[in-house]
Amino acid sequence: MPVKRALLSVFDKSGILPFAQTLTELDIQLMSTGGTRKLLEENGLKVMDLADYTGFPEMMDGRVKTLHPKVHGGLLGRRQVSEAGEYSGKDAAVMAAQGIVSIDLLVINLYPFESTVSRDPENLAAALEHIDIGGPAMLRSAAKNYDCVCVLVDGDDYEMVATELKQNAGRVSVETRFRLAVKAFERVARYDAAIANYLSGYGRAKGEGRAYPPHLTLQFQQKQILRYGENPHQTAAFYTEPGVHGMSVSHAEQLQGKEMSFNNVADTDAALACVQSFDAPACVIVKHENPCGVAVAETLQEAYQLALSTDPASAFGGILAFNRQLDESLATEIIQQQFVEVIVAPDITDGAKLALATKQNIRVLVPLSASADDGTMQDYKRVSGGLLVQSRDTELLDEEQLRVVTHRAPTEDERADLLFAWTVAKFVKSNAIVYARNKMTVGIGAGQMSRVDSAKIAALKAGAAGLEVAGSVMASDAFFPFRDGIDAAAAVGISAVIQPGGSRRDEEIIAAANEAEMAMIFTGMRHFRH
Repeated sequence: MPVKRALLSVFDKSGILPFAQTLTELDIQLMSTGGTRKLLEENGLKVMDLADYTGFPEMMDGRVKTLHPKVHGGLLGRRQVSEAGEYSGKDAAVMAAQGIVSIDLLVINLYPFESTVSRDPENLAAALEHIDIGGPAMLRSAAKNYDCVCVLVDGDDYEMVATELKQNAGRVSVETRFRLAVKAFERVARYDAAIANYLSGYGRAKGEGRAYPPHLTLQFQQKQILRYGENPHQTAAFYTEPGVHGMSVSHAEQLQGKEMSFNNVADTDAALACVQSFDAPACVIVKHENPCGVAVAETLQEAYQLALSTDPASAFGGILAFNRQLDESLATEIIQQQFVEVIVAPDITDGAKLALATKQNIRVLVPLSASADDGTMQDYKRVSGGLLVQSRDTELLDEEQLRVVTHRAPTEDERADLLFAWTVAKFVKSNAIVYARNKMTVGIGAGQMSRVDSAKIAALKAGAAGLEVAGSVMASDAFFPFRDGIDAAAAVGISAVIQPGGSRRDEEIIAAANEAEMAMIFTGMRHFRH
């Protein structure tokens, strides 16, 4: 059916004027309300005031303006068009008897509830005023009747629909209408979920920074269908969380390379999280979501070489993350020295892009935001029949709360290395042990059931890379339950240790460190990463 009449009522008016002008050029009658009608009329377009059509004025400061049978009848009415251009169909007689005209195109976007509560989550009154009532109701009516009505909820679709209308004598295909109807229902579902989550959690967790509602409804947007999951026999897709800000793989531009795989996305996320924790030029190399080499230095080139030297065998096929602009010189070094799956940096020079283009399979990413995690994201972990939800581990430590518990305090250089190693340990799977010296990792022990085994593996990794452990420092993501972890570190020459403390055997652990003339710092904070 050709579109004869369109109802436009938008809060975000971006792009609505040129779209409305296209509709007018196609002899489509415009109906509108409030601010949208005023904008269109000020720009010379002829618009029917919806209040003139319904016979009811807007009231209650605009709370009631579209909740009317003549609006929803025009959207929901089932009709066909005869060759003579007259309406027929199941509801045509009722529509005619009640003075209801067809509304063939609906353009709606909703009051910005999500951004309102994000700016001021404690302002319940403002949140309530930004709950759209008429908009979702009209979207549901139009989307339900997509066979007769085209519904637009996203300004990014204006141009596509305008083109189709112009190319098809004012018609929109049923395939497009169905796709847009699904999009409308998805938008309403996400909108209602945001409202329910906010109101359900309001005031439940004062002082805890986040409220956890009794019923959690999540909405994610599909970014990519992946070739497969962790293994080729598993299907997979990549979804992003709307409204989340900060540097992330979810909001990154891929400049070149093969499609990102399931494992590439997970590893790149881990690498970005780690490299953002450093202010000085840093390089992080990740394999299987664990850092296998990390360093900070005066230059990015130096940081890369130091990180690579930690564990060059594991770095093969790894993910490289940087926190500075990648230039041509370093890009050339990388492709000459190692095979890499993904390179991610906040900026990449044109020369670096040309150098990397010689290795077309390398995936090269640039995050669209340079800001760090703003604390709005939650961590989700699926378990059988349920979901674990927690705030992200964004805290590191308060240096003023650090407590030296041994006879010997760390030297200035040891202290700097301890803080570096502690930062890296936060991103290593538990049980995590990190050996470091001169702000580079010397050995990393990850994911072991026993903390002492992680310490032994860190030493083995250092030996395999030809690095000297003696004189290095050690970080542990959680406390040592027994002194054997300290004894193992002492045996390979570790000079200082940083750990949370809090074990029932802390006195025994401190005594072991004193016996070995180690310095030890307690942080009072652990960083399990499962």
